[in-house]
Amino acid sequence: MKFQAYMQHHQNQYTALSAILIAAAYLSQFGLHYQQGYTAAMIAASILAAIPIMRRAYQALRVGVISIELLVSIAVIGAFLIGEYNESAIVTFLFLFGSYLEQRTLAKTRDAIKTLTELTPATAELLHSDGTTETVDLDDVEKGDHVLVKTGATVPVDGTIINGAGYLNEAVITGESVPVTKQTGDTVFTGSQVHNGTLTIEAAKVGDDTTFGKIIELVEDAQDAKSKTESFIDRFAQYYTPAVLIIALIVYLTTQNFSTAITVLVLGCPGALVIGAPVANVAGIGNGAKRGILLKGGAVMDDFSKIDTFMFDKTGTLTMGNTAVTQVKTYTSNSNMALSLLAGAEKLSDHPLGKAVITYVADKGLAYQNLTVTDNNTIKGQGLVADISGHHVLVGNQALLTANHIALTPAQKFDLAEIQNDGNSVIIETVDDQLALIVGVADVVRPEVKTALQALHGHGAKHLVMLTGDNQATANSVAAQIGIDEVRAELLPEQKVAVIKAAQAAGRRVAFVGDGINDSPAIATADIGIAMGSGTDVAIETSDVVLMQSSFQALVHAFALAKKTVRVTKENIALAIGVVIFLLVGLILGVIYMASGMFVHETSILIVILNAMRLIRFGKLPMTQPKQSATPVENHP
Repeated sequence: MKFQAYMQHHQNQYTALSAILIAAAYLSQFGLHYQQGYTAAMIAASILAAIPIMRRAYQALRVGVISIELLVSIAVIGAFLIGEYNESAIVTFLFLFGSYLEQRTLAKTRDAIKTLTELTPATAELLHSDGTTETVDLDDVEKGDHVLVKTGATVPVDGTIINGAGYLNEAVITGESVPVTKQTGDTVFTGSQVHNGTLTIEAAKVGDDTTFGKIIELVEDAQDAKSKTESFIDRFAQYYTPAVLIIALIVYLTTQNFSTAITVLVLGCPGALVIGAPVANVAGIGNGAKRGILLKGGAVMDDFSKIDTFMFDKTGTLTMGNTAVTQVKTYTSNSNMALSLLAGAEKLSDHPLGKAVITYVADKGLAYQNLTVTDNNTIKGQGLVADISGHHVLVGNQALLTANHIALTPAQKFDLAEIQNDGNSVIIETVDDQLALIVGVADVVRPEVKTALQALHGHGAKHLVMLTGDNQATANSVAAQIGIDEVRAELLPEQKVAVIKAAQAAGRRVAFVGDGINDSPAIATADIGIAMGSGTDVAIETSDVVLMQSSFQALVHAFALAKKTVRVTKENIALAIGVVIFLLVGLILGVIYMASGMFVHETSILIVILNAMRLIRFGKLPMTQPKQSATPVENHP
């Protein structure tokens, strides 16, 4: 094992020494006219470069694999037998040089991972209950500990700010380079940098359990995961290598020309074919990782590139998720009590519409926190029923009222339709079986959505669909603003799944884009599940693609990147196969020989590597988003 590790570590030195010996050989022959020196240097170069190649061939044979290195090893032995030391030296050097180029490219494309891991601090400043601090290893920090982070430092844990405020750069998590304001009660992530301010953070996750740790693990796994193309090539190589050996044997038996048979072995090595796909996938995944786009492996790249239908959740996906109360219509003499009861009911839910109501009620200075909830029941797709401080309260949509046999008057129906037609989501409240409030809540459409949807069409998406549990009028209003192709409204979670399955049954390749939490069944059902979120565990673990910044520009980039990566992979495969055919035909026609053929062969490897490296710099991604707000309008009868 020590010998193997030594050889692996020093392979590049073997390559460099081999190159020096070959240069010395040509200097001896053409400069000094010393033929013995030329031959000795070529033999030394051949042996030196052949050692790591033969070692890898032997290791492969031990596990029953006939590798490309075996072809080269046999070719070198054959070249020695016929006295072609210059051929064996050039063959082994070019093979090692190709391997070196591959390693360099893979290392370059993994820079995203290296950069991420280097951003993780090794220590943390632990804050004790007596106010003293202690610098400890990060591994010694536990959940619940208080950590002090000062200006210029990196946040070492996932947690909640319990004291202080400041500007943080969360680019390693979200891809967003613009610092964000964080204050007491806000969540922070490992790897974020504090631009100014001093924060005391209560640790919620540490080490590999942090969002940052999961991102690193995910990208590493993704870069190691093989695409369908790579898996096919691996299977192909298992049969291809023995086939080349058989062809070389047939050539020798037919022509009795040992040199030609050896040349067949060398030129038949599918080096560019073997590395073309993995290098492209690693480069593409690395490109995405640097932009806060996590693609889970080569297979996801393949599947994502074939998507023709995108289906979107509305709230928090097509819209900002920053909901605000825009209209309030009151049908009771005590509107303040009705609003307080509404907030008391909504505090039982974490729905964005409910949060908007609570913010609105709190801004009016109305009390609701101390209301007593004695019974509550959430009815999926309708709302909730609760007994609050002696009042029977229904909060939800019109279906909830119908289920409880509460009818609206024509005037109330007109008010409801008017609010919906303005593009609002609607919350209806009844108190003691009497209509009390109709509340309109608007969610601001993401400003970049319309342009992004047009770009998705431009990249090959044929059908864009909105799937929402919201009412049809509100959904239609949002769709009209952004140019969506089809709207499916008032859907329960299981109905969204049914829509996706129906599209798949019709032959469509479907990507579903949601927040990664409420839409996890739809994300799991789609051919490609895409989570737009700030790195929640569910988003990372459930979906195939995670857009850490929740940006539609990132979605467009990811789709274009997948298509580009697959296109580059196909280009590399076509080039590799074309070169092998060209070399073998040239050999048969007598215009290609071992040295010239090996030069063309290794040049093709360099070309596929350079072609893949273009993916590292593919695309530019704007990272800023404007924010908007809504102003409520109250109406009283």
